[in-house]
Amino acid sequence: MLNEKRIKLMTKMAAFEEHEGKKMIPIGNYFKHDYVSYQVLKAIISASIAFGLILVVYIYYDLESFLQNIYKMDMISLAKSILAGYLVLIGAYAIIAYIYYTYRYKQAKRSLRHYQAYLRELSAMYERESRK
Repeated sequence: MLNEKRIKLMTKMAAFEEHEGKKMIPIGNYFKHDYVSYQVLKAIISASIAFGLILVVYIYYDLESFLQNIYKMDMISLAKSILAGYLVLIGAYAIIAYIYYTYRYKQAKRSLRHYQAYLRELSAMYERESRK
């Protein structure tokens, strides 16, 4: 016999799995520290690559001037200023990534708690039905 309440609950669970669950369930498989650290590390690597590409494009854009002035430049101060810019970018990006991925983890855990409550409720329905 069809149980209307159980069908509605299973429909809610299927909708969650189809939409939010695709993103949230894999996040829920991590511990908070592991997930956030992994995502921040990926963000730092991405920002480093982006910084390197931007630096190369900037130098390539003004290559003629750069090559004419290369012997006049103080390479140590140039390297220090590039390193300082890199560290500021990476630091800011890492902080923003940490905040964002911590928030995202909390949201995923909250959604998964609702999903787990649905699972417990469905299990209880089956348990009551099997006792009859």
